[in-house]
Amino acid sequence: MPLLQVFTSAHPADEHKRTQLLKGLSALVARVLGKPESYVMISLAARPEMSFAGSSAPACYAELKNVGSLSPDQVENLSKILCQELSTGFGVPEKRIYIEFTNADGAMWGWNGGTFG
Repeated sequence: MPLLQVFTSAHPADEHKRTQLLKGLSALVARVLGKPESYVMISLAARPEMSFAGSSAPACYAELKNVGSLSPDQVENLSKILCQELSTGFGVPEKRIYIEFTNADGAMWGWNGGTFG
């Protein structure tokens, strides 16, 4: 149900560090959203060309989609936690990270030949 997509122009870490970061993000999203980790998906698109504030210095854009409703307090908390994790994991300053949060209707989210509606 939760999907965290991460796009970053930062140089990729070695495979072990990337694997550990993705595992950590999966556990974090599951814990903070109170969802089973077995439904969490993390997607990493490494090294797209990005510009932020007119600069090509490393940047990061992430999207967190969730079946259900995220409250403003949850979004504030998630933004803080995810910015910290992404900054640490990719070496991108928090001020160069955008995160978009989306509530998804379960009937519009397909899985295993059905939906969550």
